[in-house]
Amino acid sequence: MNICVPVENNDGMNSKVYGHFGSAPFFAICDTQTGKIEFLDNGNQHHEHGQCNPLGAIAGKAVTAILVGGIGARALQHLNAGGIKAYRAPQGPLSAALELFKKNELTE
Repeated sequence: MNICVPVENNDGMNSKVYGHFGSAPFFAICDTQTGKIEFLDNGNQHHEHGQCNPLGAIAGKAVTAILVGGIGARALQHLNAGGIKAYRAPQGPLSAALELFKKNELTE
């Protein structure tokens, strides 16, 4: 399963979960089965309010869930329509967010 986590830096499992999906500098694509992490630059980071293109940002990565501190209603609707669930993750290291997800301790 691939999970996308917006992060503020590219520092492996120590990367910090970013507070808002659309304006995150990077997206960490985490494969929960292999433990592999791929970092993508958010080319749409400086979009106008309400103009986030979340599916375009993670296209082709077979993401099934997003772990995020915050997300706009329109972006959330687009993700849900694409079959992607969003979970609220606390700010902190990527490793902690993934561990909470694995334990089913994040709110959808």
